[in-house]
Amino acid sequence: MRPDSAPAATDDHSTEASRLRGAVLRFARRLRNQRAIDTMSDGQLAVLGWLKMRGPHTLGELAERERVSAPSMNRTVNCLEESGYLERNPDDADRRKVNVSLTEAGHEIVVETSRRRDAWLDDALAELSADERATLAAAAEIMTRMADR
Repeated sequence: MRPDSAPAATDDHSTEASRLRGAVLRFARRLRNQRAIDTMSDGQLAVLGWLKMRGPHTLGELAERERVSAPSMNRTVNCLEESGYLERNPDDADRRKVNVSLTEAGHEIVVETSRRRDAWLDDALAELSADERATLAAAAEIMTRMADR
């Protein structure tokens, strides 16, 4: 019996899962490399991106979202704040809380990184046939469903 007590996958599923995992990881790594600032970590970009999409959050909310400890998120936020990419402001409703939000510079980093990633992906998609692009569109829907489980 496997350590997690789950039944072993069939060889076909294991091979399929392994190939898909490898392809997704390699693809994600290539896409992540397209960024506005090479020295910024994936975790730092994730925080900036989340704040752009969802607005101000507390340190605790960001830590929970990124599944890291509060002290770890505090170090990330401190670094981004020192670089001028975000700021901390007292909460309007509860002055004991502090909200973290993007500065204009942080917003620009997210926008430029998204632009670079979209351009890289547009170039890659342009090399594919219409059938291959349709297959990837279908795969994106399936992978989104799997990720949302």
